[in-house]
Amino acid sequence: MVWKAVRNEVLIGMLMVALAFVFALNYQLFIVRNNFAPAGISGIATMIEYKTGFSVGYFSLIVNVPLCAAAFFLVNKKFAVRTFTFSLAYSVFLLVLDMADLSSFQYDAQGVDTIFPALIAGSVGGFVYGISFRFNSSTGGIDVVAKYVSKRDPLLNFFWINFTINALIAVASCFVYAEPNAGGAIVYDYKPVCLCMLYCFLSSFVGSAIIKGSKAAYKFFIITPHADEIDREILEKLHHSATRLQGAGAYSGEERDVIVCVVNKRQLVEFKDILKKYENTFAFVETVNETIGNFKRARK
Repeated sequence: MVWKAVRNEVLIGMLMVALAFVFALNYQLFIVRNNFAPAGISGIATMIEYKTGFSVGYFSLIVNVPLCAAAFFLVNKKFAVRTFTFSLAYSVFLLVLDMADLSSFQYDAQGVDTIFPALIAGSVGGFVYGISFRFNSSTGGIDVVAKYVSKRDPLLNFFWINFTINALIAVASCFVYAEPNAGGAIVYDYKPVCLCMLYCFLSSFVGSAIIKGSKAAYKFFIITPHADEIDREILEKLHHSATRLQGAGAYSGEERDVIVCVVNKRQLVEFKDILKKYENTFAFVETVNETIGNFKRARK
């Protein structure tokens, strides 16, 4: 058991290193040349590098080392170690890629198709965010703070804190990337703000989709006097089982069978077709983000 746990941690550590490389390469190929700030700490680091030349790699280390140390004692040891592995590898890869000649591969929008670098970078960034969170890790920075806040107060909606930080980064980028015109007057460009907002939205959307997983399903609650017939059709046509409960009407006091059944998205229409056949049958459906556990498939 100990060896299995160690092997699992090693494999997850290797995954964090691979994700860090993808994250660093994403930064170098799609963000550096297109003058916009991504989300969170990386966005702040990007603007600092643009103005001062101080590497994002070093800035990431300076910020994430104390954050991971605090998370080790205040949040979760595994989370802290995995996040530190990601952050360290990300910084190293950024510094190495800084010395490499990637000019042939970098996406330079050249003021034309400027939206595409943000679309690509946001999608890749969201993929990295999502996979990291699914393995109880993160990309560091604001994500570590989010984990701590969620642990201290699970009811607190960290979305608004994260939104505020990213909004400030977006507004700041308008001034950071401002350039003087031919007459020497500073011209404020809204393009970096729009690209930053697009990156933040897309990375959040993709990351959330991955965190929810591909096991989304629908849960049906069916109140019916035809429970036996419906159960039989669920077994024969959908190859699912169901759970039978007993209920009573609040107004009439009449007893009714209640069927609870979870089906995947592809079977939604078939399930509705089954229910349409039976009179005096009432059903409502809820979205299930993920199903957990191993369930035997009903035989044909």
